Amino acid sequence: MLKKRLIGVVTVRQGLAVQSFGYSRYMPLGKVEIVVENLNRWGADEILIQCIDRSKFKLGPDFNLLKRISSVGLSTPVIYGGGIRNVSDAVQVVNNGADRILLDAALWDSSNEIEFFSKALGSQALIANITITHRNGNLYWNNYRRDQIQLIETNFYEKNQLDCISEIMLTDMNNEGCNNSFDEKIIELFPSNEKSLILFGGLSEYNQIQRFLSKNNVVAVGVGNSLNYKEHALQKIKQNLKGIAMRTAQFNKSEK
Repeated sequence: MLKKRLIGVVTVRQGLAVQSFGYSRYMPLGKVEIVVENLNRWGADEILIQCIDRSKFKLGPDFNLLKRISSVGLSTPVIYGGGIRNVSDAVQVVNNGADRILLDAALWDSSNEIEFFSKALGSQALIANITITHRNGNLYWNNYRRDQIQLIETNFYEKNQLDCISEIMLTDMNNEGCNNSFDEKIIELFPSNEKSLILFGGLSEYNQIQRFLSKNNVVAVGVGNSLNYKEHALQKIKQNLKGIAMRTAQFNKSEK
């Protein structure tokens, strides 16, 4: 039986961990290191650090943040996304403590170079983040930096070299930050492929998370804001999942 994962998502803006609502409203939480340390202690299978303002302002990856997180001494694998412009950035992110990287802006700006990312780090180290809006039966890929959308067509994988990455994170932009609201049509309409999916945005309730993790092509869900509302929320989610085999993800950075 394929084991599934629960990912604790930490959204970072201006160097602070924040609660995000549709990537348009934010409430500060505090130091990223403290939030990450809590997720590590609570038993997240992976921790995703998404720095949402690095690419928009062309700041590059936040290496200082990665170094501070590394100094905490985490036992949980870390995914980092934010400001990754090229292969050199990606390699430095891994060298500074990340186990895997989340590609977002690079998919728009350097999609013809995704193969080189894969050759440098191995496909297992790469996750593509596709931020999606569902309108009138169609899916649109959001470029949040330029406030543009692109229709997701049947040749989406080939066009964006997604065969060079290991997993795709589908982020429901409309419901990000809302409780129990991930749009199931996103999975139904997303072009068929053998790639494993991570779901994020509007995932918070036990029954909802169980329903999505029960799908064959969904290997993980990301949970963000709701982990900050209730004490021991992550452990309670795991305890209430029925018939779902969970695992702690471990990845070899040199695997190719």
